[in-house]
Amino acid sequence: MEKLFGTDGVRGIANVHPITPETAMQIGRALAFLVKEKNKSGPSTILIGKDTRLSGYMLENAMAAGICSMGVNVQLVGPLPTPGTAFITTSMRADAGVVISASHNPFQDNGIKIFSADGFKLPDKTERKIEQLVYSQELSKHRPVAEEIGRAVRVDDSSGRYIVALKNTFPKQYVLDDFHIVLDCAHGAAYKVAPHVFTELGARVTTLGANPDGMNINQNCGALHPEHMGAQVVQLGANIGLALDGDADRLIVCDERGKIVDGDHIMAICAQDLLLRRKLRKKTLVATVMSNMGLELAMQKIEGRLIRCQVGDRYVVETMRKGGFSFGGEQSGHLIFLEHNTTGDGTLAALQLLAIMIKKRKPLSELATLMESFPQVLCNVRMTVPALPQHIPGFTEALTQAEKKLGNKGRILVRPSGTEPVLRIMVEGEDEMVIKELATDLSEVVHKAG
Repeated sequence: MEKLFGTDGVRGIANVHPITPETAMQIGRALAFLVKEKNKSGPSTILIGKDTRLSGYMLENAMAAGICSMGVNVQLVGPLPTPGTAFITTSMRADAGVVISASHNPFQDNGIKIFSADGFKLPDKTERKIEQLVYSQELSKHRPVAEEIGRAVRVDDSSGRYIVALKNTFPKQYVLDDFHIVLDCAHGAAYKVAPHVFTELGARVTTLGANPDGMNINQNCGALHPEHMGAQVVQLGANIGLALDGDADRLIVCDERGKIVDGDHIMAICAQDLLLRRKLRKKTLVATVMSNMGLELAMQKIEGRLIRCQVGDRYVVETMRKGGFSFGGEQSGHLIFLEHNTTGDGTLAALQLLAIMIKKRKPLSELATLMESFPQVLCNVRMTVPALPQHIPGFTEALTQAEKKLGNKGRILVRPSGTEPVLRIMVEGEDEMVIKELATDLSEVVHKAG
């Protein structure tokens, strides 16, 4: 049986298997079947949100058709950040939520992420069930007719509901009247929501990346290209820059000098604040193996601890829920405040950071000194044929040599991407020249193998 789900839902090039209307319809049918099987007491509803990609219309309609064909109703919320769709799923008591988005990927890609009724991403076990149903003949036995077919309706006020929920996470005694914010929405799902949130709280907002045309999502903008936001902050003399990605579940910021501040630094700042307020459960921050060693040292300095999990915000959330922790995230900008939402939320994270700046009366450049980053090099090596590191000729030997050279003064992490045919090689250590050389050597071994 073919595996559909990766580390973050189903993803690929739009209109190429598995991101085709045919497969989307089958996934919709399979999800509806499971939802209906679980909820036997009354009518079931699945909510669908999306980002601003051209292919979103095609996949949204196919998913809706599949769901309705199984006798389950659909609520279409249109373009809305992934965390907004998770929030609306729970607030409207839907049985599941679907997000049609490829997050930070280019516009030609798309994806399907699914949330349970509680707003958390589906467990692996449920994803395997959906795959089985998609490739079996089981669903063809269940075709409701007449009045039992589901119906699809548009939900017009979902953005407004989400905006109110976001503003409610910001301390009521604070306003943003003294802030000039440069906000880059990546021409993505937050292009309407995010500017409203900060403006309604009193900030002067200069908005970038808020004119989606279906093809410019993430293109030289947003969390993947924060340098444009940084340049604007310096040019305009703004207080801070906030950059979201295509589905707005990531946040990368820059300080008043235009210096980029990544997810690790934001986590250090927020973890310290939560710790002081006794809101950091078990004094523990959850991050991934990609987070900088400097974050670990920063947590030790404030008498907290860092535990690591595998890469992917879903694994951060799983670790948090399993261990009873309240805050976690990724260097890439996924920041999860379980007190407020069930998944990474860039806009929500920005509000928490701004509240700390107001409370401490300090600029971001000063707050960010809490953590000092070790030099880190990340190489994304594209492969013609996806392969595990151990199957690439000569790579294991090259890795052993590199680790020997680095010794105990750093670390090397190699992992295949869960969303594209890329091998990610991360080298971290005290000496920048040494780690660059090691990363280049390892990348060349992959290139030679094709």
